[in-house]
Amino acid sequence: MELIGKALIAQGGGPTAVINQSMAGIVAEARKYKQITTVYGALRGVEGLINEDFIDLTQETSFNLDQVAQTPSSALFSTRVKPDANYCKEIFKVLKAHDIRYFFYIGGNDSADTVHIISEEAKLDNYEFRAIHVPKTIDNDLLVNDHTPGYSSAARFVTQAFSGINLDMKALSGIYIGVVMGRNAGFLTAAAAGAQKFTEDGPHLIYLPERPFIIENFVADIKKVYEQYGYCIVAVSEGIKDISGTPIIVSLLKDIEKDAHGNITLSGTGALGDLLTQTVKQGLGISRVRSDTFGYIQRCFPGCVSDVDQHEAREAGEKAVQFALSTCCNGSITIHRIGDYAVEYKLTPLAELAGKTKYMPDDFINPAGNHVTDAFKNYLRPLLGSNLPSIAKLIAPKVPKILRKD
Repeated sequence: MELIGKALIAQGGGPTAVINQSMAGIVAEARKYKQITTVYGALRGVEGLINEDFIDLTQETSFNLDQVAQTPSSALFSTRVKPDANYCKEIFKVLKAHDIRYFFYIGGNDSADTVHIISEEAKLDNYEFRAIHVPKTIDNDLLVNDHTPGYSSAARFVTQAFSGINLDMKALSGIYIGVVMGRNAGFLTAAAAGAQKFTEDGPHLIYLPERPFIIENFVADIKKVYEQYGYCIVAVSEGIKDISGTPIIVSLLKDIEKDAHGNITLSGTGALGDLLTQTVKQGLGISRVRSDTFGYIQRCFPGCVSDVDQHEAREAGEKAVQFALSTCCNGSITIHRIGDYAVEYKLTPLAELAGKTKYMPDDFINPAGNHVTDAFKNYLRPLLGSNLPSIAKLIAPKVPKILRKD
């Protein structure tokens, strides 16, 4: 028996450069099936769900839908609210009242958890319902997935940013420290390695949350690189932790802010970059040490979106609808790498990834814990997409000195 009713789409968590591709993919695919009578969009994620703030996406033109798909950020807006069981019960009441039979939530592991709770509530009520989680996160920390939509474009931004920093630091020397998003998983910080083309290129050092961060080793590593090349570029995850597992940022702030999920606020203050800068200046006696904090900037930057990311985000949305209509199961769309580089999509039980975190594999991190391996670079390369800017350098030979011979 066909399941007939409305579909509803929501977006949760941090926006990305391609989350609207997934939304557009769901809308466009859903329009093909007579079982889906109307497609709604909830404004501001679960907040819109519980407050019945819906728009009718069935009436969106195909042209404008495609234009929005190519626009970064969350067109339906988003939320940082993490609903508990009671909150999800209220959401379910709204879904039932509006005859929502297909629910698609685009987000990370917390969003997957929300989908799981709501789907269980529907089962208890014997309400025929399909709930599909569509993956999204620049952190790339969803289990089961080879990678997640949003990561590739953010990684492309980080790669290109460090390419530019590399050119700058080569010209004037000094030390640069870039602090990149990554609370528990270092995939995004590791993407800085994509900037390395020539032997002397940075980032020369990369520090990730998966390995203990020891200040003394950090300073010694920089000293070694600086003495070899005359400059040093460092990429550091915002979530680096000491040997006890405590975030380094905790030691800097008297008043620790936490988000709605209970996580310590790591981005936006610049405190970690300032601490590391001062530590290096004092430890090595070098004055030209600078740092930047990559906070929100890599999430929705429109100038360097990965074409691979766009295509896969769109397909993930389309596959969500296809699985919802062809199976009797709820689940999460997961992306799996096959061959030299291609992907396939599967429907994975929500319990396998909801509320859980994927970390950088050991074979992606070098033994010293201060850089990535070739295995990671090979993993990253196809995700960055096509037409990366070409970097070149002068190769003309030196002219022999006459007056100032060494």
